[in-house]
Amino acid sequence: MTRADLAKAIFDKVGLPKKEAQDIIELILDTIKRTLAEGENVKITGFGTFHVRKKTARRGRNPQTGEELEITPRRVVTFKPSNLLKERVEKVK
Repeated sequence: MTRADLAKAIFDKVGLPKKEAQDIIELILDTIKRTLAEGENVKITGFGTFHVRKKTARRGRNPQTGEELEITPRRVVTFKPSNLLKERVEKVK
């Protein structure tokens, strides 16, 4: 599903003009990105939680050459789905 698909779904369900629906989606996504960039978690009830995790430096290996290298410390975003979302996905099978 793309941003355009989300905007179309809002247009179909709520009746907002597509431009307004796109603006709302952009605002929501920008807010989530900014919050995660500040190091805060984002919890959307019934959907899941986006966590910002700090990974420490570690040794790694280039799979093509086998050369050992140092992987620098970094922050990554992880997602943990809510139980409600997990159950809904399971039902669709």
